[in-house]
Amino acid sequence: MEAIELREKLHHYIENAGEKKLQAIFTMVEDEIKTSYNHWDNKDFVDEMMKREKSYLDGISKTYTIAESASRAREAIKNQQ
Repeated sequence: MEAIELREKLHHYIENAGEKKLQAIFTMVEDEIKTSYNHWDNKDFVDEMMKREKSYLDGISKTYTIAESASRAREAIKNQQ
């Protein structure tokens, strides 16, 4: 079973599960949830985001409108096919 199918089945199951089943599921994955990676704890990541923000605010970096971004995404997909 592929990941997308697993997600759909799990979402459906969780949406309809009773309280006891939800608690059991949460107990099984609780440690994984707590140990999830937090990018904001990574100094290099934060430094890079700050650098990019400064570049944007100073008018140095190239920005795109939503329409331009969507067009570029469609072009990229078209070129992949």
